Amino acid sequence: MSADVTVARPAVVALPRKRIRWGEQFVHLILFIAAAISVLTTVGIVLSLLLPALEFFREVSPLDFFTGTTWAPLFLDAQFGVLPLVVGTLMISFWSALVAFPLGLGVAIYLSEYAAPRATAFLKPILEILAAIPTVVLGYFALTFVTPFLRDQVGVQVEIFNALSASLVLGIMLIPTIATLSEDAMAAVPRDLRDGGYALGADKLQVSTRIVVPAAISGIIAAFVLGFSRAVGETMIVLIAAGQLAQITFDPRETVETITAFIGATGNGDVPTGSIEYKTIFAVGLTLFVMTLVMNLISIRLVRKYREVYE
Repeated sequence: MSADVTVARPAVVALPRKRIRWGEQFVHLILFIAAAISVLTTVGIVLSLLLPALEFFREVSPLDFFTGTTWAPLFLDAQFGVLPLVVGTLMISFWSALVAFPLGLGVAIYLSEYAAPRATAFLKPILEILAAIPTVVLGYFALTFVTPFLRDQVGVQVEIFNALSASLVLGIMLIPTIATLSEDAMAAVPRDLRDGGYALGADKLQVSTRIVVPAAISGIIAAFVLGFSRAVGETMIVLIAAGQLAQITFDPRETVETITAFIGATGNGDVPTGSIEYKTIFAVGLTLFVMTLVMNLISIRLVRKYREVYE
């Protein structure tokens, strides 16, 4: 005979209803508003540049604007070729990068690999003070000290307003940004990589340049691109020290004009609102925005390509 076996069903336990945490919802709302404000601000900046720039391009051919070699929008016989401003901007950014990139990277390697904790605690505040100096002060420093020093002490025959002195001071201004970001990237490299290099017989210089720097290359590239973008967007140093002569030249001893210098000098209220001269400010501003956007997109691609992930 077979006995029937009765299996008891497990009791159904009702889970308590999840309580709404109003504090977390409030924090979520605040963070969403902050993100939305940043996005809306960017959209507003783009629209404020784009709409007057489109009105400008209805009167001036974009082909003439981007390929013209004469920039004289405030003259009676106006010329709207933006190439001199673009060349001046890129030339000053290039020479300042030659100053800032190696010095900034060298400072970062020293702080990350060589400096004692006391030296780091002493040097980092000095770097922050250098980054906090107003750019208008640096501009007058370039005009009243660096230019006479180049002419009288070094023997470089530069113009009173020249790209060389502006580039040197601008490069010095970029050192704290590049050094700080690069040092943060190197500090994120695991200690095991360094110990492995020392175990194989490498000295500190070899570990620093052949292990730590390649491992942190994505962060270093991001620091370089950020520094170059800041050089492209700098206004007061180039406005005071580089001059306002729009010409296509690759000689840093000459006077040049950058996009930001033109915007700063022209947008002071002397140009009638709504005129074609007034709209040039937004056209060159949109050009500068596109240039920085392209550089940021390139930096994102490079950072993603060379990023090292450690667990």
